[in-house]
Amino acid sequence: MNKLQEVIKKEGPALAKVTLGTALLGFAYAQWMKPNAIINGGVTSLSMIANEFTGWSLLWFTNGITLLLLILSGIFLGRSNLLRSVYSSICYNIFFSLFYLLPITARLNLPVDFISASLFIAAGYALCLSSDTSTVGLDVVALIVHKYRPRLGVSVVLKWLNWSVLVLGLFAYNWQAVVVGVLFSYVNSLLLGFFLREADNPLERWWGRFQSGAFHLSK
Repeated sequence: MNKLQEVIKKEGPALAKVTLGTALLGFAYAQWMKPNAIINGGVTSLSMIANEFTGWSLLWFTNGITLLLLILSGIFLGRSNLLRSVYSSICYNIFFSLFYLLPITARLNLPVDFISASLFIAAGYALCLSSDTSTVGLDVVALIVHKYRPRLGVSVVLKWLNWSVLVLGLFAYNWQAVVVGVLFSYVNSLLLGFFLREADNPLERWWGRFQSGAFHLSK
């Protein structure tokens, strides 16, 4: 087996998960988050706020912040995570730009879009993070904090980072948009923690009790 085949065998499954994860993220942000002005605190939301303040291109802000986070990933998370994160970053920006620029829409109404985006984004993050890959979003900062403070779950740190960005949203959007954003961030954090099987996640604890109850009933 040559070196290329070894790399493909070793990295192929992880890169496939990252590709699917970034496709879900790119679609959700381009088709539901941006059109509905849902600011959940991620890099795209931070870019949306900066876009509102300056009028400069959303894509320029998204790509610039992503580059900064890539640098942090390389410094604090190591070479392996950096290489996968570079791939993740390229995929996400391609998918986001593609779905943002295509003349299509997946919008239905705010409640349906909210639920759909919550599931897509949580699943997308989980696919990437479970492959030891950041999405080169604020999860980079969450992963760095978790690396040095393991007791702090990634989804919890990410939730607080997102809420910090949402405070900035008060100056760019109306308070209703920020309330929706806080609610979205909370729901997304619950779903992400559940997908990552974090022990302190309320959904994970509920699911464990449900499975235990179902097991006893079946006996």
